Amino acid sequence: MLAEYQAPKVVRPSIESLRPQPQSLFRSLFHIKAPKRQAEVPANPPKGLYMYGDVGSGKTMLMDLFYDTLPHNISSKTRIHFHNFMQDVHKRLHAMKMDHGTDLDAVSYIAADIAEKGSVLCFDEFQCTDVADAMILRSLLKALMSHGVVLVTTSNRHPDDLYKNGIQRASFIPCINLLKTRLRILNLDSTTDYRKIPRPPSGVYHHPLDKAASSHANRWFKFLGDFKRDPPHKASHEVWGRQIEVPQASGKAAMFTFGELIGRATGAADYLELMRSYDAFIITDVPGMTHRERDWARRFITFIDAVYESRAKLVLTTAVPLFQLFMSPEEIGEALHDGRQKGSVKHEEEHEGVEDVMRQMMDDLGMNMQMLKNSNLFTGDEERFAFSRALSRLSEMGSQEWVERGLGMEHRGGLNEKEGWQRMRSRWGEDNS
Repeated sequence: MLAEYQAPKVVRPSIESLRPQPQSLFRSLFHIKAPKRQAEVPANPPKGLYMYGDVGSGKTMLMDLFYDTLPHNISSKTRIHFHNFMQDVHKRLHAMKMDHGTDLDAVSYIAADIAEKGSVLCFDEFQCTDVADAMILRSLLKALMSHGVVLVTTSNRHPDDLYKNGIQRASFIPCINLLKTRLRILNLDSTTDYRKIPRPPSGVYHHPLDKAASSHANRWFKFLGDFKRDPPHKASHEVWGRQIEVPQASGKAAMFTFGELIGRATGAADYLELMRSYDAFIITDVPGMTHRERDWARRFITFIDAVYESRAKLVLTTAVPLFQLFMSPEEIGEALHDGRQKGSVKHEEEHEGVEDVMRQMMDDLGMNMQMLKNSNLFTGDEERFAFSRALSRLSEMGSQEWVERGLGMEHRGGLNEKEGWQRMRSRWGEDNS
């Protein structure tokens, strides 16, 4: 269908047409609100695609492949992480309200603007976790489809499970029904996390925080930075009117301690701005994080996702091995016990103790993910999934293949491979500008 698809011309509504219709005398007397204008979805547009599955099931890879091989008649297309997309929508809505007031259907105006930039819109990691997003998405997706936009998205859950147990979820049900009607639903769940297929280690992660940790960080900073043309220096970047301080920067590399980056009140907007300026990050003195440091863990996971999505390099010095970053041995023991009671840990493993399981986890981050899912320390499936995904992505970003990608290594494809990686970085930057 897409090979023959010609998206209709986007008709941008005027500001005045988006204001409420004047009330008739009859409606005013009886306090009857005028009906809102409803976007009409064309009868037979090409169906979109909704791919869902657990971490490492290949969703993002298929999304990238689909985006890169769209037929030539699709002259405009957009691929963006859903978190970044919603952040941009909120920013635009705020600007519209400041310029034109609140008595305006700003969503329809923004939808037209988005539709003009791409007749095929690809989302990665579609999710809905708060009521503000839920109310916006209900009208935004319908408005986009009314302009002939074809949606393709990945998610960690079936549409029926989106915004589960959320406030005013009944108002979000029409959005779920729209997704199920206009998109093909494809389950990609797999027992294999393809990101964790064994690869040679790259040595970018170091523990414990001993004397060698400092030399490890400095060696990688010198390798990934550009000390000759741009000696290490402090840098500053502005995000929404405030400054992000970078303690050490050189070329396209930035180095922070964990406290300098995660210990402060930073968030997704800060990390996205850093991704636009740097393609390598060295983070030192990363502690183990238990339930007492859950806020740190959430910020760190948001940072890991931003690094992964931008295809940047990540070097860490940590107090504990990766598999203990988010759970202490005691918490792993509790999760192991709960997992056995629930039947999610095999019976033949019951003779093993916590130390045996931890040794296995050093070689199998999938078991770490299972422990996280068994644990009662995390609130809800969304949070468990985020922790699991972070570990899976750390595993992939620690591979030699990831680190050498884009560096022009001759035995890895040389110049052609480097140029391809730079195009990927450039496209990500355009998606998030």
